[in-house]
Amino acid sequence: MAAPELLESPHKGQRGLQRLLNALFYSLSGLRLAFHHESAFRQEVALAALLLPVACLVNVSAAERALLFGSVLFLLVVELLNSSVEAAIDRIGFDTHRLSKRAKDLGSAAVLVALVMLAITWGLIAVPPLVHYGQSLVGPLP
Repeated sequence: MAAPELLESPHKGQRGLQRLLNALFYSLSGLRLAFHHESAFRQEVALAALLLPVACLVNVSAAERALLFGSVLFLLVVELLNSSVEAAIDRIGFDTHRLSKRAKDLGSAAVLVALVMLAITWGLIAVPPLVHYGQSLVGPLP
């Protein structure tokens, strides 16, 4: 008995510029949906809107600046993946199931790890020059 043929997306056959344009529009749609439906993503975008300009202004090396940017963008990536897992689980059903809970909790843990990574990165790289800059503005403390 032959194995059943796997169904593929009709979009998989596209190539070249049309495929790239479709991918771009799907990605922009995903960002728009995440911003519209996910409050945690909106909060993290607000954090990114605050931190990314600071990363441009703080007096650090190019590699350190890349780490500051990367930690912020990594948080957004992990949040998008976590939201996609949650949406897929919710698509299956809203009833409580131990595997659904595990998947959602693991996604949430990934976001927590990304937040800790961001805090450590910013604490080690950006905070010391910012503190030094603040001290130079107010002068020596009595």
